Amino acid sequence: MTVKTKFKKLIRLIISGIEDVKGNEISLLDLTKLDNRISDYFIICDGNSNTQVNAIINSVTKKVSKELKDKPWGVEGTENAEWVLLDYVDVVVHVFQKEKREFYDLDGLWGDAKRIELN
Repeated sequence: MTVKTKFKKLIRLIISGIEDVKGNEISLLDLTKLDNRISDYFIICDGNSNTQVNAIINSVTKKVSKELKDKPWGVEGTENAEWVLLDYVDVVVHVFQKEKREFYDLDGLWGDAKRIELN
């Protein structure tokens, strides 16, 4: 499996994991053309409660682990589940509660990134 194929499959699995538990407003940002980026891709979504945020995280990690035998290098924010980050190195997943997503506005902060439309 080539690196590009693995990226595509990882991104597809993450998005599928989010959709499986009804995550809201999924954004895929391509950061590859930006200087000083911390990752190649951001996937951002939100849930309606800390319970749903945790369900999204669990769905994504299970799906990626089962299909790719891969797990995140780091997971941050599960204590209060207002903003949870899954770090797959080249792909970072941000799962927010809606109010926190609006407050931190990562979509706007990384506005220079190419937004990839999801089907």
